[in-house]
Amino acid sequence: MNTSRVMRTVGFSLLVATGAAVLGALLVRDQISRHRRDLFSPHPLRRFAALGYLGSAPASVDLVLLMRDFIAWETRPLLRKRATVLLTRLEAALDSRALEAI
Repeated sequence: MNTSRVMRTVGFSLLVATGAAVLGALLVRDQISRHRRDLFSPHPLRRFAALGYLGSAPASVDLVLLMRDFIAWETRPLLRKRATVLLTRLEAALDSRALEAI
């Protein structure tokens, strides 16, 4: 009987922890999807989310030009560094595509 109570308590605790983790993940995902296009927003978190969204977008010349504009505009070093890394990755993807076309 005592083992049954312990197992029930452990199961309930795991259920609550899993529910909290799922809820947290859904809230973060909602915030990112809601603000993913706010690259020039006055709010740094929205700009950060937009960089995350653009990091998963396919490389294009327009996106490279947008990232260069953003880097020139951005004042926060952390966001500028993240954008620079993203720009480097986008340029490398475009270079590799150009080499494949040759």
